[in-house]
Amino acid sequence: MSGLDHPDIAAAYDAVRSDKDEVNWMLISYAAATGNKLSLSKTGTGGIAELAASLDDAQVQYGYVRVQYANDAESTRVKFVLVVWIGENTKVMRKARVSVESGDVKRILSHHSIAITASDRSELEEKDVVAKLRKAGGADYNGGRG
Repeated sequence: MSGLDHPDIAAAYDAVRSDKDEVNWMLISYAAATGNKLSLSKTGTGGIAELAASLDDAQVQYGYVRVQYANDAESTRVKFVLVVWIGENTKVMRKARVSVESGDVKRILSHHSIAITASDRSELEEKDVVAKLRKAGGADYNGGRG
């Protein structure tokens, strides 16, 4: 399945989802070393800002990130976001494969509240992502102020 079945991807996915691991994001990219198959390229502990800084403008990449935010004055929520990155300088044929390929990625990284397709890092500002998570999450008893 184009490299997505590699054990490194599964281990990173489990680490991001784990409450006991400080890794909170992972990035899947194409690598020449793997015969241009998708492979785990990075993980980190700096959240969505660090993930966004790691994206390559000349690639299609798939990020998976844990986002924790205050639901109201007394509680916090943890949600997961799938990022489909299509860099502005990505070759046309690579872009064309995203529609089919992203379905495969979504099956592997299946537990996410929202999926964001982005080509500009400004689309991945944490406050905007949290607003999308709140909207997707339903009840917000603090009127979005939490």
